[in-house]
Parts: sequence; C-alpha cells; structure tokens
Amino acid sequence: MAPRVLVSDALSEAAVQIFKDRGIDVDFQPKLGKDKEKLLEVIGQYDGLAIRSATKATEKLIEAATNLKVIGRAGIGVDNVDIPAASRRGIIVMNTPFGNSITTAEHAISLMLAVARQIPAADASTQAGKWEKSKFMGVEITGKTLGVIGAGNIGSIVCNRALGLKMNVIAFDPFLSQDKAEKMGVTKVELDELLAKADFITLHVPMTDKTRGILNAEALAKTKKGVRIINCARGGLVDEAALAEAIKSGHVAGAGFDVFETEPATESPLFGLENVVCTPHLGASTTEAQENVALQVADQMSDYLLKGAVSNAINMPSISADEAPRLKPVIKLAEVLGGFAGQVTENPIKQVEVLYDGIFADMNTTALTSAMLAGLLRPVVADVNMVSAPIMVKDKGIILQEAKRDKSGVYDGYIKLTITTEKQTRSVAGTVFSDGKPRFIQIKGINMDADVGRHMIYIANTDVPGMIGFMGSTLGDAGVNIANFQLGRDNQGGDAIALLYVDEEPKQEVLDKLLAHPAIKQAKPLEFAVE
Repeated sequence: MAPRVLVSDALSEAAVQIFKDRGIDVDFQPKLGKDKEKLLEVIGQYDGLAIRSATKATEKLIEAATNLKVIGRAGIGVDNVDIPAASRRGIIVMNTPFGNSITTAEHAISLMLAVARQIPAADASTQAGKWEKSKFMGVEITGKTLGVIGAGNIGSIVCNRALGLKMNVIAFDPFLSQDKAEKMGVTKVELDELLAKADFITLHVPMTDKTRGILNAEALAKTKKGVRIINCARGGLVDEAALAEAIKSGHVAGAGFDVFETEPATESPLFGLENVVCTPHLGASTTEAQENVALQVADQMSDYLLKGAVSNAINMPSISADEAPRLKPVIKLAEVLGGFAGQVTENPIKQVEVLYDGIFADMNTTALTSAMLAGLLRPVVADVNMVSAPIMVKDKGIILQEAKRDKSGVYDGYIKLTITTEKQTRSVAGTVFSDGKPRFIQIKGINMDADVGRHMIYIANTDVPGMIGFMGSTLGDAGVNIANFQLGRDNQGGDAIALLYVDEEPKQEVLDKLLAHPAIKQAKPLEFAVE
C-alpha cells in the first residue's frame, strides 16, 4: 500500500506532482491547515504531512496523528511544529534550510541599502508631492564595516554579497573556524568587537536560549554610534523596545526589520520611528524560493517514506538515500543490542562504550549510536526514540564513548556494546548476516551464535551438569515452546549463559522456578521488536 501524504498548505503543483510521480498517494488540500477541527479529524489517515506556515502541528494534532511518520516544512522555520511532541511520537520533522537562502540573504542586503539611503521614506514623500531632497541624506556602504552575527548558510551568502559591494566584513560565529573565515574573505571576531566596530549589523542565527535577546539594551550600548541594524532571521533576537530607545536617543541611526517578537506584527515599538524600514516577514517570499522549498520538501518526504532516507531533519541524524537500505538492518541490530543491555541491566548505568568493527565502522555511526541508545533506554522510558535518546543519556550524566576499528576476526563487521554500572561491567556484541537479520555473537565475553526473536529468556548460571534438561523441562511443564536454544560458557565449571527463543512471553512464575535452581544467577525475559 502506497504511503499517504496530506498537503495542508499551498504548495506548488510541481511539488504535488513529485509526490505522485514517486508513487505517493497525495491528498492536496491547501486550505485545510486553517481548519483546525477538520485537520484534527482526518490527520490519523496519513503517513506524511507537508506544510508551510499556516498549518500548526500542535501537540494535540500530533497526538491524533496515529499513523504519521514525517512532517515536512517547506521553509526553514519550524516554529509552527511542536518538535518535542513529534519526537516523543517518533515523527521525523524536516525543513528545507537551503531553498530560500539566497532570497533571504538578498532581502537583508536590500533592507541594508534601503536603510542606508532612507528609500521607503523618500518614496512616500515624493509620491505625496513633496520634494524634500535635503531631508533624506544617506550614507554610502562602500568601505563601511558590516558585522555579521551568524556566518552559516544564509550569513555566508550575505558576507559574499557584501564583499562584492566593497564592504569590510567582520563575523561573529562560535562555529566559524579561522580557516573558513579566511576562505570567505571575512575577519572572525568576538561579539563585543563586532559591536564596537560595525557600521551595519545583520543577524543570521537561529532562535535558541543563547541567541534570544543577543542584541539587548546592554549589547546595544556597546555598539558604534550611528550603527544601523538589520534583522531578517528571527524575531526576539533583538530587544525591540531597547532598540527603539536607542534609535530615539540617536545612538542607532536606523534599522531594517523583516521579523518581529510577535507575528503577525500589528504593533511594535519600532513602528513609526524615523529611518526604520519594516517588512512582513518577506525573507523567503520570492517566486523562486517558494518553488524551491516546495520541490525540496516533496523530494525529502518521498525519499523517507519510500527509502528510509532522512535529509534536513530537525530531530534525527541524516541518512542518505544511498545508505538507507544498507543501514536499515544495522540500525535494527543496534536497537537489539541496546535493548538487550537495557533489559538485563538492573543498576543505574554510569558509562556506555560502543565499538564499531569492520564494515560497520565506515557507516553512519551517529545514527547507529542513536538507535542503540534508544534501545538501551526503552525498557525504562517507553517513548524514547533516536532523537531524544542521546539527549536523555547526556542529561542523566552517562558517559558515552564511541570507537571504530578495522576488520578483525571472522566477521565482516560487528558492533560491541559495553555497559558499566556501579556493580558490574556487561558487554554484548552482534552482527548482521546476508539475510539482513540481527544475531548475537557474544555476551559477557562468551561467544555464541543466536537468532533474535520477539520473546526470549536470558539465563546466567554456573556451568554445572543437568542445566539444559532443567531449563527445558521447566519451560515444557509450563507449556512454553522453545524455538531455539543457544548456550555458551567461559570455561568448564565457570560462568555460563543461555539464550532461549520462545514462542510466547514467559510468566513470572516460570522465571521464579528457573531462579529457584541454585546454579542460576539471573533469568530475564526479553522482548524485541523484530519481524
């Protein structure tokens, strides 16, 4: 059955056709995003939801989306999507960060020029029949210093355009390396230096706890007198009230704003001020950009629903279309290994070590580790997923270490997971054979070769005679059928383990009978989500 996608905002016909051409059952209802009740009623029918900004993917909507696997936002901002709620439900949230980069950068440059020459006010005056030539004295931008806060995708394009306009460009970005800055032709500086030197300041950073109010009253006081400030990034990066006061005092000469703390912005402290140019969030509003992001989101969603490829996801590591088929069975193996450790570990985990060997070392280990951590935490946090698991591990203070090694041993590749608690260290390793199914190859350093079944029992015991018969008869007497039985030991009379693949979940009374044997140290029921 073909995946179903609902397009609830206005995407281009070409984007809708991409879904159709890729074999997706697409339902194009561009006005549905504004009808909250109707959308809530039908959302459970779809695997994918393609939106712009009109549709609000709230927690309530996401809870009703029982089949939803992916939300695609045609644009860079995802303020209208409840990311935590989507993550808890395992729904991928994608955006299209590159489709409108040039358009947004050009708008920032346009606002800078408009503020420098007071073009909107001069236009209004002239069309009103006035000829106030001396009133609108502007400044050149040639030779002026542009301070760029955020030199990522859009910011770097602004830098390039500004250099072409013969400006001196300085940039503040904690993630900008000195080598990259030199290649871009800009000077990397700290924020305070940028504030002190820039004639124009333009912002191109996302809204985070660290960037919120980055230009507040204190920061504005550090700026060069006569500075002009441009914001085409996110409302709230600049304290609008503080900026308004700085403009009134004459310290700031002007501003160009496309984004506001509250949108739609029907009022703002900046409105009505001299030499302030405001536009209604037009950064991405060009024909080319709207078409680009629509086509991009259609391709990305189709790739995920049909191939498992993840591109430009907000809440999951990216997986390319080429690697997705190869990675899928290894992700399942990682989940199984994490799930095994999570189900048999009884004490708080202090450290997690992951070793990728052979062919697995060359794969997308970020995605694999995320899957393993999700499996590890799922026995105690039911709604954990590949997105939230790494964050939870960090929040819990668990040390995570990852290592890679070239091929060694009899397997083309394997993954080994080692868990350390206050009382013990436990390891489990596995691989994937040509059938694509995960297999256990080592537990507690003891080699074995065991299939992974939905219901299993893990038994740790002392190696003594009669254990196979005791386990078999105990389960047989309880009516539990054994599909597969694998054993291993470190040495005669030492530690031994058994993995029993059974047809149904064992009851506690069966486990109690197993644990009653003096040689059995642990008997744990296991459950894995396998086909």
